[in-house]
Amino acid sequence: MRTRHIFVALLLAVSCAWATTLEQMSVERMIQQSTAIVRAKVVGSFAANRNGSIYTYYRLQVSENLKATTPANTEVAVPGGTLGQMTQSVAGAPELKAGSEYVLFLWTSRSGLTQIIGLSQGALDVKISGGSTVLGRSATGEQMLDSTGHVVQDRGVALSLSDLRTRMARQGGLQ
Repeated sequence: MRTRHIFVALLLAVSCAWATTLEQMSVERMIQQSTAIVRAKVVGSFAANRNGSIYTYYRLQVSENLKATTPANTEVAVPGGTLGQMTQSVAGAPELKAGSEYVLFLWTSRSGLTQIIGLSQGALDVKISGGSTVLGRSATGEQMLDSTGHVVQDRGVALSLSDLRTRMARQGGLQ
């Protein structure tokens, strides 16, 4: 009987773990495929069940719309999180910190769910350095494939906000 309980517990744990392989996305591709790009501060979060999966919803205070117009107070859904006694982890999903500022590359599905494009790839930390606004993220340790399906190493991202604006203007994506 004890073996059966252990088996059921393991089966539940495995069913809650999502397997994720990230497709490597350049900044240019994220600019092109996002429906909105915002500079925002995380002001809170909560977890909720959506169609049997846990999502963490981050409340954002948008300080700047770089692409499209997003309300000053909005939410973004990230797969995974803790709801009651259940935790779901999704490889590559970012954990945004309350009080921190980010530039987020967003996309909104037909159902109205707004998410970060490319999971952690689309969440860039905002730092002020020497009077310049610097955006960046560390390389992810998750498995990543290029557009042809070959395994590649993520190198992270570091660029200035003015460089992002220049790249957006080249693509016609600057607001």
